[in-house]
Amino acid sequence: RASISIRATASATAAPPMTTLPSLGRIGQIALSVHDMGRAVRFWRDVVGLKFLFEAPNVAFFDCAGQRLMLSQAQTPELKPSGTVLYFDSADLERDFALVKSRGATVAPNGEPHLVAPLGDKQLWMGFFSDPDGNVFALMQLR
Repeated sequence: RASISIRATASATAAPPMTTLPSLGRIGQIALSVHDMGRAVRFWRDVVGLKFLFEAPNVAFFDCAGQRLMLSQAQTPELKPSGTVLYFDSADLERDFALVKSRGATVAPNGEPHLVAPLGDKQLWMGFFSDPDGNVFALMQLR
């Protein structure tokens, strides 16, 4: 009888051994590109039934049971909506950004952590990455 020996080897998909992992939170905001802001706002508010929060130049925000949906106007008619950007809450943006970067994520152009918007008595800070397929995701912290 022949015996078969199976030996464990490291897989290309196996996570690298790291002792410190990022402490990412829930997804805090999802962005969708749209061509017609008025039509999109009506659809998400009136058809889907999302709670409309506010609109600013080229963007509109909705509440999705605690997560924000941001609609973003495409800058030119030739551009197709670019897809979804995932925004992850972070309790410590600089720490988590450095950890994700050190684990091999590519920093998106102008993606280092920076102030995005003052929001009342707080500030919204974000840092952006791209995945191997070019999809953008961000870490964000409200300070």
